[in-house]
Amino acid sequence: MILEADWTWTGTRFERGVRVALGPDGRIAALGELAEPASERLPGQALLPGFLNAHSHAFQRGLRGRGERFPQGAGSFWSWREAMYGLVGELDAARLRALSAQAFREMLAAGITTVGEFHYLHHEKEGDWELDEAVLEAARETGIRLVLLQAYYRTGAIGQPLAGAQRRFDARSFEEFWRHADALARRLDPARETLGIAPHSVRALALEELERVHREARARRMVVHMHLEETRKEIEDCRAAHGRTPLELVAARLDLDAGFTAVHGTHTAPDQLAFFLNSGANLCLCPLTEANLGDGTPALGRVPHDGLCLGTDSNARISMLEEMRWAEYAQRLAREERGCLVDGEGAVARRLLAAATVGGARALGVRAGVLEVGAWADLVAWDLAAPGLAGWTPETLLESLVLGADERARTATWVGGRRVA
Repeated sequence: MILEADWTWTGTRFERGVRVALGPDGRIAALGELAEPASERLPGQALLPGFLNAHSHAFQRGLRGRGERFPQGAGSFWSWREAMYGLVGELDAARLRALSAQAFREMLAAGITTVGEFHYLHHEKEGDWELDEAVLEAARETGIRLVLLQAYYRTGAIGQPLAGAQRRFDARSFEEFWRHADALARRLDPARETLGIAPHSVRALALEELERVHREARARRMVVHMHLEETRKEIEDCRAAHGRTPLELVAARLDLDAGFTAVHGTHTAPDQLAFFLNSGANLCLCPLTEANLGDGTPALGRVPHDGLCLGTDSNARISMLEEMRWAEYAQRLAREERGCLVDGEGAVARRLLAAATVGGARALGVRAGVLEVGAWADLVAWDLAAPGLAGWTPETLLESLVLGADERARTATWVGGRRVA
């Protein structure tokens, strides 16, 4: 299969006459001004790499609307938290599979071709791992590329046992968790599925376990993701228990590199964020969820932006285009205190697209998010006649798409060279 759109994103600009050959292994076999004619023309369309969603809890798609009904006197986070635990108590494997498939289909329709599923809802019944299978089945049913970030969760708060619905998250023991993870990894389809590890947060495991889990994951060349400094209470509790912030503990105890991603960093000081990103690690922003819960947005200032990626988190709204806009506009609203997400030439849309593509690929450890030979053929076509793009020129098309259009402009999605949506 050789695709040719009217305009194709080549990493720095849109170009005409670019043909993309999809290889039988699901990767891009060749691209450019190829001698072979296109087997499928995409007239009136632009071709871009698919977005990578670096942080999702698919089951929380079932909370849409439920977490918005606040009891009198309750804050948004605590109302949402009560709704979340209520949903956790209700779910069985069939319902989880259906919710996950619904979320994954909405992602594909929004131009997302890879999802990093931060999965901590493991047990249908105590001792089984049936709910892991439900998520895998949903990904296979829909055709989305899956990085299953298998969560390690042992305590309900710092030094406190799991209680109530939290027991469905239990990693059970270090040994059992890794026996199951290794067995799971052997059954994955390497063309579409990989496994990462997610020590949930500083409140969910002891520091010694965090070190062991991280060391084992990196020895297996698995990426590691972790919620970090999402709420002020998390930071206060961590200081009270350990005398340091969560990020300070992680930086002191782990060998940070591109294989580690912190999710949120909402209340991390800018100098600490800069130190963290300069270590080579990644930061995943989830602007729609962070705004929905009223958590706030991190003060990025002039921190390095190469390690930034984006996620849909609670899936209260699934739109990577909106995640990009909120990531930028939240920084603009803070004006000079935080600055904007710009690259070296001041191109905001290019930086946002990078976070949604190559930044997500780096955090998830997959070769995607770019149109180049050897990368996965995960592509999305966009309708140049869509109302949200009216007035575009080749020079402004990226800005028109990232800052003005919505997912209704999407016309087709390919994952691993196969058309899936």
